[in-house]
Amino acid sequence: MSRTKVLTGLDIGTDTIKILGIKNDSETGMEVLFSDMINSFGVLKGRIKDTNEVGKRILELVERVERKHNCRIENLFTNINGTKLQLIPSHALISVGRADQKVSKEDKERIYDEVKMVNLQSSNKTILDVFPREWILDGEKEISEPLGMQGVRLELNALLLSAFASDVEAIVDSVGVADLGIEEDNIIPGPVADAEAVLTPSQKELGVALINIGAGTSSIVVFEEGKLLNMAVFPVGSSNITNDIAIGFKTEIEVAEEIKRRHGSCLAKESKKTIQFSLSPEDEDDDIEIDFDSKRKKKDKKKPKNILSFSQKELSKIIEARVSEIFELADKEIKKVSKQGLLPGGIVLTGGGAKLPGIVELAKKEFKLPCRIGYCKEFKGLEKDSCLSTVCGLIMSKMEKDGYRINSGSGIGKKIKKFFENFIP
Repeated sequence: MSRTKVLTGLDIGTDTIKILGIKNDSETGMEVLFSDMINSFGVLKGRIKDTNEVGKRILELVERVERKHNCRIENLFTNINGTKLQLIPSHALISVGRADQKVSKEDKERIYDEVKMVNLQSSNKTILDVFPREWILDGEKEISEPLGMQGVRLELNALLLSAFASDVEAIVDSVGVADLGIEEDNIIPGPVADAEAVLTPSQKELGVALINIGAGTSSIVVFEEGKLLNMAVFPVGSSNITNDIAIGFKTEIEVAEEIKRRHGSCLAKESKKTIQFSLSPEDEDDDIEIDFDSKRKKKDKKKPKNILSFSQKELSKIIEARVSEIFELADKEIKKVSKQGLLPGGIVLTGGGAKLPGIVELAKKEFKLPCRIGYCKEFKGLEKDSCLSTVCGLIMSKMEKDGYRINSGSGIGKKIKKFFENFIP
């Protein structure tokens, strides 16, 4: 049987590595071929620390997908993350090259090359992308697209997105362990992929902030008038919430994660409920909630021998404190571009941490702006899972670069839903 060539997104996260493959066919259009995930190891705060371990996990995931779906993984796009991602302002000026003095594609390519020629503070940094902020032609500002306009002197104010060259090399080496090749142009910053998948053009035009709460890191990107204003990555994520619970309740990380998943909430309520959490695997469904107001057990089940007792209010306070810290860090980045409380598109939350109950209400309280959970905006049939934003954004970024477009009415949604049903918790 012949193998199928696919477009593949690989989201290398601190907690999990996710893969998504889509085939582009002239007859059937876009078709989702596979999706899968595996636990990650060797990634710390979004940055790869052990290329061999990460490579082994990628190899295991890729071999499983190729064997199950009889396809060959090619055209790979993957993400880069971590606090070393940085925006650097830059300016460039060139003379328009054509005799008729009309700005050409070649002029734009030259000025892009010129604007990248900044004196980086570290020789270990590399430029990943350029985000235009303002075009100026013969002194005239507020030009959105200079191509085809007539002038002599073309200027560009831009933001350069830089990363540590060693982080880029670590990604290339990790993917290489899985016997897959990847070009540096196919390595996309995670926050950029998130924005591609989640935000609409109208939101970017109005003004919006997208916050991704991952396991090891959280990130924010701010847009207005369709332009990137700011981006930052923080070394704190949902795993820090788990750690806080483990310390506060003096229990194991695995138990703390399960407590967060089953009973966690972002808002500290005035509830007097006490939860008796079973530490025995055979009694994992036998948690007992006690209401001290009525002295009645909510579930009339035999009390397990190995239990951890805690109040719902105490758990919520632990979670709310850490999530509020993440929001405070994000708010500082919004203040840097003087947009505090001035983003009509509001706050959009995505990532695994966005699943916490009460997080939207807490965000509205903290930012004093409208807030919602963000999912992939193009894959209409995809079960709503904010964990998939980055991997979907990688695929969408690749299709945009390759000139593909998704037809939402072509049936792709049903195919995506079918393939993701066994994947999404």
